[in-house]
Amino acid sequence: MKILVTGSKGQLGNELQLMAANLPEHEFIFTDYQELDITSHDLVNRFVQETRPDRIINCAAYTSVDKAETEPEAAYRLNAGGPGYLAAAAASHGARMIHISSDYVFNGRNYKPYLETDAVEPAGVYAKSKALGENNVMNAAPGSIIIRTSWLYSAHGQNFVKTILRVGKEKGLLKVVADQIGSPTWAHDLANAILNLIDKNADGGIYHFSNEGACSWYDFAKTIVELSGIHCKVIPTNTAGYPLPAPRPYYSVLDKSKYAAITHCAVPWWYESLKKCLALLNEQG
Repeated sequence: MKILVTGSKGQLGNELQLMAANLPEHEFIFTDYQELDITSHDLVNRFVQETRPDRIINCAAYTSVDKAETEPEAAYRLNAGGPGYLAAAAASHGARMIHISSDYVFNGRNYKPYLETDAVEPAGVYAKSKALGENNVMNAAPGSIIIRTSWLYSAHGQNFVKTILRVGKEKGLLKVVADQIGSPTWAHDLANAILNLIDKNADGGIYHFSNEGACSWYDFAKTIVELSGIHCKVIPTNTAGYPLPAPRPYYSVLDKSKYAAITHCAVPWWYESLKKCLALLNEQG
């Protein structure tokens, strides 16, 4: 089939590009904002009409959680408006939409992994823009697939893993929040999950996917440092001791059982996936 990918220069888009090389049965069209500005309704509709994709994977997103507090219009344009335009174009031209959303749509006060059916209660501009994006996609194209994920990292672009590696080497001391719990997710595994859902021709609806297991940001950082052999001390702090402009969910672990039941694929453990990503970064020097 023909698959259009937006936001192809980001972490997830880069992973999909690497995988596409081994999937000659599909034709991929990779775009970033230079080729397709998803915040323009006319441009999106015209592009989809001309290329006629069978699937649209929207990886484009405004991901600066704190910056969104002072740039709400930009966050809503990219996280809510653009996905709605893509979904509307998909519905008009016979394509199916796969949209990537976030664990931040939840309030973070749960005591067990969030199900797809749990009520959303976003806090902060970024979270609210992602929640509205989900609504816009489903209203425009009810057969779409929405995949919520969490704590994304990769060997590409800027992310928590690369920041810890850089700052750990520079300073030798890191203070990291220990009272926020989630699941780190390697973008390679998320890309593979998207393709698995496409391969299974999964029904429309919301799916959760992150790596298996849970940890705090402190646990995550300490593991990165230890696996990398960096001489750096990591000390825990609480959210109050590390204030940021945007609120974060205290607990945002996602239940992946729906994905596993549909695809019959195991969900990789975050620790094993982190080791693989660090090995790639080490090869890159």
